[in-house]
This record gives sequence, structure tokens and C-alpha cells, in this order.
Amino acid sequence: MKQLLTRSGRLALLLISSRLCLPFQASAQTLPAQLNQQLLDASQGSIVELPGLLNEQITKIGYEKIVLPGPQYIISDDPEYIRVPEAIALQEQVKPGAVRLYVYNVNGVKEPAKITTKIVAVIKNTGREVMHLRMLKYSSQKPGVSYFQVGKQGLADYFAATPQATVRTVKPGQVVAIDPAQEKALVKYDELVHGIYEFVTDQPGEISVLQTSPETPIATALKRAPVLHSKSHSGAGRGLFGVSNYEVLSGDTLDTRNGMVQLVLADGKDDPWVLGREGTTGALATLAGNYGVLYNVELKWKSTDGKGLALVTWNARSDNNQWCGGMANTMVVSKGKFREGIIQLPADRLITKRAPEAILVQVFPPAANGAVQTIRFTYSPPGASCLPTPLIFIPIDMQP
Repeated sequence: MKQLLTRSGRLALLLISSRLCLPFQASAQTLPAQLNQQLLDASQGSIVELPGLLNEQITKIGYEKIVLPGPQYIISDDPEYIRVPEAIALQEQVKPGAVRLYVYNVNGVKEPAKITTKIVAVIKNTGREVMHLRMLKYSSQKPGVSYFQVGKQGLADYFAATPQATVRTVKPGQVVAIDPAQEKALVKYDELVHGIYEFVTDQPGEISVLQTSPETPIATALKRAPVLHSKSHSGAGRGLFGVSNYEVLSGDTLDTRNGMVQLVLADGKDDPWVLGREGTTGALATLAGNYGVLYNVELKWKSTDGKGLALVTWNARSDNNQWCGGMANTMVVSKGKFREGIIQLPADRLITKRAPEAILVQVFPPAANGAVQTIRFTYSPPGASCLPTPLIFIPIDMQP
């Protein structure tokens, strides 16, 4: 994964103030008529060009964050590239209950030759009784080299997933693939294995992500494979982390008369990286990018000048390095001009590149009487993209 710099739901509710955000204030910029019309004419999820409008100096929205109860959260993305034929990239102990596992690993074996492998997330029943495992949300794509597509589609599938009725049983000491399809998939050199799995168990377990040859049984590989060191030159992190879900609330009511504002999440500064522990060493772990963490956002707004709000996002880090040239995401957004639901960003092509390109997420019409309204959406930092990916609210004349 790419990032700006390169314990789970058992926690009680914790209120965290985003005090570093600038107070809500007027923007000096006014939307030109031509750009206003472009936003009105654009379809949801499409790219629009907004020359002179996109920059990181736009006034930030102050907000509060609440840590929500959620599943035990594990991510496997350090090392991102598994460069030995047989190895364990992650190994963590989990307690009975809900677990969210984010797998983001690449077959990086190229010496002495590039080979085909399988990369599998497995769980071992470390309890004394039979484990019952049921999938709550499930997102898994075929291995591929289009990391942006895999990451964007992965979030879309996760948001659309519903709890499964099937309950799998795992005997004490038994090892099974969390995703049976993943166990069968062949992973060629440089292909990404990407999966987001949210499931519940009634026994303690050991979760591992391992790479081995396609013909090797996973239980055999698990017994003999070494655990790789973390903190390689790529990857966001690995371990069991203390936050899986946030609720984000605006500190002030947005007013269209005050001009453009931006909501900046997952920047590592105003919104710090979540912390956890790495299971094999017990060391403190940092999730650089907060990938896989869900932000449930609720913003209050009103229009005292009769304008609506256009919500757009853009790739603010396009010039950082060779890995930041594109951005793709998926969000769930509340009803506005377009219906409520899941929207891939962009929807009309794979990625957005750099300014003046922006992606239209939604347009929110003003209330007839100027009453306060609520904007809701679910955001998660997009895998394969550099962060942050600012969310910009632009006052727009609905009848130019």
C-alpha cells in the first residue's frame, strides 16, 4: 500500500478532538460559472476538471472522532512483497468474537527465478472445543497486477457484502483457509492478493498469512515456514490494531455562504495513525495509512444563500513520487442529487491522476427553508493510493 509517509471493538467509546484542524471560515475563492455548470452536468463518480480550484490550503473542517465498538482488526501488509517462496507474512492470536482481517500481499519472489505461488490467510483453532466460524462480510478478488482496480473493487464488494448463513466447523488444532477460493488461486510474480474478511468465531484462534507453493498443503507450510520480519521498505504495517471503526462528527454546521471547505482524514497528523501490537514480537505497531479502518462520517450543513454543496475528491499527492500518480476509491454516500449507495471513484475510468482532475461524489441540494441537513458517508483510506485523499465541499448554484 501507499501512504503519506510511508485493540479493537472491546475498547470503550473514546472521544478524540481534532484540535489541529483550522476553524471553519470563509474561503476567498468563488466558483466560476463554467466550473459550476460542469459540476451540475457531471454524472456521479465521473471526473471533472476544476482548474485553479484544487489545493491543500482550502480551509479544513474541524471534527470530533469517536472510537466505535468493532471487531478485532488485523492487517497483513508488512512486508507487502513476500520475497521468499515459503514464509509467513503475519501471525496473530485472536479471542472468540468478531474479527476483521485485511490481506494485502504480493508475490515478490524473483530470485533465483520468478515463480507462481499461493498466498493464503489461514486460521488455526487454538481452543479446546470445535470452532464455529461464520463470515459476516466478505470481499476477495482474483490476484492481479492492477492494484488500483483490486483495491477499489475490494472496498465495493466489502460494502455490498451481507452476512452468510453457512457456519464452518474447525476442530481443535485444525488449520483451514479463511477463504477457500484463496487457497486455490495461483499467484504469479508481482500479483496482489487482496481480501477483506469480517467473521465471528466462538473459540480462540491463530491467524496467519502464508505464501507457499500451489501444491503444498497449508497445514504443512504453516508448521515449517519462517515468520518474516516486519518493517520492510514497503507496506502500511501489520499486527492487531486498537481501532477498526470511527464515527466522525463535524465541529460546526457548514454553511454554503462561507465558501469551500475540506475534510481531511487519514493524514497521519490531524488524524493520527492507529496503534497496535505485532504478535510475533510484541512490539508496538503503527498502521501508516489507517487502511481498512472505517470512518462513518456525519456532517451538519445549511444553506443561507440558496446554494447546494458538491462533494468532490482528488489525488492531492500526485507529485510525491512515482507511486502516487493515481488514486481510486469507493465510498458509501447518502442521498442527494443522486441516489444513496455505493459509488466507485472514479466510476468512468480506473483512476484519477492529478489536479485539475476531481471526482464528483455527490451533489446535495439546499433545503427549501434553509433548514439544517445531514450528510452521511462511509470512507476508508483507499488501498494502493497515497494519502490523504481530501474530501472537498464546494458551494454550487443549483440554477445558474
